[in-house]
Amino acid sequence: MMATAAPTLPTGPDWSYEVKWDGYRAQAVKRGNSVSLASRNLKNISKQFPSVVRAVAGLSAKDVVLDGEIVALDGDGRPSFQALHHVELSGVSIVYYAFDLLHLDGRDFIREPLDVRRVALRKAVSDSAVLLSDALPGTPQQITNAVRDLGLEGIVAKRRKSIYLAGRRSDSWVKVRFARHQELVIGGYKGLGETLDSILVGHYSGKKLMAAGKVRAGLTPHLRAQLAGALKPLVTARCPFVNLPSARSSHWGEGITAEEMLELTWVKPKLVAEISFTEWTRDGSLRHAAFIGLRDDKRAVDVHREDSSRT
Repeated sequence: MMATAAPTLPTGPDWSYEVKWDGYRAQAVKRGNSVSLASRNLKNISKQFPSVVRAVAGLSAKDVVLDGEIVALDGDGRPSFQALHHVELSGVSIVYYAFDLLHLDGRDFIREPLDVRRVALRKAVSDSAVLLSDALPGTPQQITNAVRDLGLEGIVAKRRKSIYLAGRRSDSWVKVRFARHQELVIGGYKGLGETLDSILVGHYSGKKLMAAGKVRAGLTPHLRAQLAGALKPLVTARCPFVNLPSARSSHWGEGITAEEMLELTWVKPKLVAEISFTEWTRDGSLRHAAFIGLRDDKRAVDVHREDSSRT
């Protein structure tokens, strides 16, 4: 089940509020002594997160399906999406925050109201290394202030009586991000020696890949080399974006001219990146974009523009 983006939180007694964690969405399944983790696009990611597998294996339930978020905590205990790609760094720990329960020891919960699922979830993860992402106390404004002060990504509002709609985006879950992030598909790059200088990203509108801007900020030397290695096998002669060139004259970062397209290397649109930015421009480009990290938990074809102002 996926949330709908919005600029503000819905209010009223029908709603409850949780932290929006900045990590990898994952379904955790325990069948007897067997544990598996599946990403949002149903990719098996169990080997990537052995500490989460161990935590789920420690549940007392014999048969359980959880929905939640794999989160990297830095040395200060703060969530860091980039740390998910650098778990070898000292002080980084990987945890699993469970926020929903789909099945428990022979009983299906997906058609039970959220409040009922939460009660059962709390019992299911008690006395284990699986962390509970529970409803937050207080008014929406108090919750917003507290989550902002902690520097967390945002809040998800959920209807207390809503059932679990697997594989669907629903307005029964509403997400509000404080820092604007967008998953985008990498469709090209500008090279610089053996690494790269910048990447060109976009999103799908129907079956068409629309260019959304160029990203250079956030690309450390290590990330540049890593990205170049991942992108080189995907090089293609064809530009994957349907809306280029996008300018007659521009500086790098303000559109792409036909001349600048000759300087770019195109790649098959396979890799998804998480990008932070300040706003969308009128022509559909990102302003002040910065690279955060690659996301292998979402298919490129599922990447669409999330514009909360239209919700």
